[in-house]
Amino acid sequence: MNTRHVTSLVAAGAAIVMLLSGCGSTGTSNSSNASDSNIISVYGSEPAHPLFPGNTTEAGGGKVVDQLFAGLVTYDAKGGIHNEVADSITSSDNATHYVIKLKSGWKFTDGTPVTAHSFVNAWNYTANSANKQASASFFSTIEGYDDLQKPDVDPKATLSGLTVVDDNTIDVKLSQPDSAFPVKAGSHAYMPLPESAFKDPKKFGQHPVSNGPYKFVSWQHNHSIEMVKNPDYKGNRTPKNDGVTFKVYTKDDAAYADIQSGALDVMESVPASATKTFETDETVQAYNKAGSVIQQFTIPSSLKHFEAGTEEGTLRRQAISMAINRENICDKVLNGTGTPAVDFTSPLTPGYSDSLKGVGNLKYNEKKAKELWEKANAISPWTSDDKLTFAYNADGGHETTYTAVVNSINNTLGSEVAATNPYPTFNDYRTAVSDRKVQGAFRSGWQPDYPSAENYLVANYASAAADGNGSNDGDYKNSEFDDLCSKAAAAQTTDEANKLYQQAQEVLLNDLPAVPLYYANAYGVAATGVSGFEMNWQNLPVYENMTKSGK
Repeated sequence: MNTRHVTSLVAAGAAIVMLLSGCGSTGTSNSSNASDSNIISVYGSEPAHPLFPGNTTEAGGGKVVDQLFAGLVTYDAKGGIHNEVADSITSSDNATHYVIKLKSGWKFTDGTPVTAHSFVNAWNYTANSANKQASASFFSTIEGYDDLQKPDVDPKATLSGLTVVDDNTIDVKLSQPDSAFPVKAGSHAYMPLPESAFKDPKKFGQHPVSNGPYKFVSWQHNHSIEMVKNPDYKGNRTPKNDGVTFKVYTKDDAAYADIQSGALDVMESVPASATKTFETDETVQAYNKAGSVIQQFTIPSSLKHFEAGTEEGTLRRQAISMAINRENICDKVLNGTGTPAVDFTSPLTPGYSDSLKGVGNLKYNEKKAKELWEKANAISPWTSDDKLTFAYNADGGHETTYTAVVNSINNTLGSEVAATNPYPTFNDYRTAVSDRKVQGAFRSGWQPDYPSAENYLVANYASAAADGNGSNDGDYKNSEFDDLCSKAAAAQTTDEANKLYQQAQEVLLNDLPAVPLYYANAYGVAATGVSGFEMNWQNLPVYENMTKSGK
């Protein structure tokens, strides 16, 4: 019997399953950033959904939920894993059986205790398709998951593989090996919920009761989300400040101006207009280091002329990818804050390789792009009525990037092949994507939950994560890819798993369900009066470590 302890694992990350948002500014200020306060004001965007952890898959809500809740494990700034509410997580039977022991004394902000039931009830709720939680697929390896995906499932049906042994013990049986389970258990999907969450989910989503480093205060929609330090928090992320206020911006230039004036304390990006100058700007503290975020665009699997798995669709996807000059975009548009992508993970991910079979499909090649496009035209002609549009949120600073993408494609394949399709706000854009109403390509990206290829690949491209059950918004399905990921999950060593994930990526490099563009650096700015500013392995500020001058 093979036994592992979560404390022996290294290099894991806090699970924030999300599509990356650029944000912008209303230009309004909050009183929480007054000079006599040690409340840290943070650049944010309006969450796409109510603040239910299992339904949070984007940055606007993810950043907030991450500060409010504490899971079984948590992660330090460099991605190292540490037990949080869990006292131990022990596996046996080749990672198909886990026993979780909880620490005593944890409680929610309403005073009720955090117990094994708090976790199991939350997991059952999220996994059950009747509850329409976007992170349901995170539980796909637990026994009974498939039964919870049936169209007529009882909303109260539960995962057969979960058993509450006692208040501090959870028994987990898996339908297949999942060596990453202890790491994934720190994701938003796995956060505990109090009984009040199930009694009135609508109310809870607007005013969550949590157990993390911060306590919810208020949510003024399209303006701000306020939280204060949780005095009862018992974990690893004890805040050095008194609270955090996420301020919603619709223009990132306005947010940057607020950083310069001290009206905003920190933002994890800079507007395109400042990328050349922010590192020498004496009115801000600058940060710019290699990051783990990938930016790409997704092409829906059923899109006309681009149908996944068809000869025409594959040819056109490869042609579009080869028509994009990534080097030029990174140098001229991003001003050195991005690196051309050569895979579907990141250079900071274990097992990363820049020489996978099919990597040529991510290289700028005008001649080859034209050849493939004409081969596709021989199958089904591209007419003057056809257009590949690129959707993105206009409030996130993406206009220049996608204008460059469209120009590169049109300069290579024809002046009328592609066009931009901006949505006014991130919320508008994400709603259209989630509802499958985008009739074209759409901006996507991945901010890793933990440093493993599994997180990038399975969440975004596994069949189990399609059809609204996860982050596979293009609804891509390929059994060969799924099988390789399953074999990787059952691998006995990390090296063996990484080789299988590389093979799975080679399937993606041929099919191109999404087209990788670049790896975004971790770059951002803080006001000069802020102390403790650093960014973590997820390209996000470490909010709990920041304080104001003199505080």
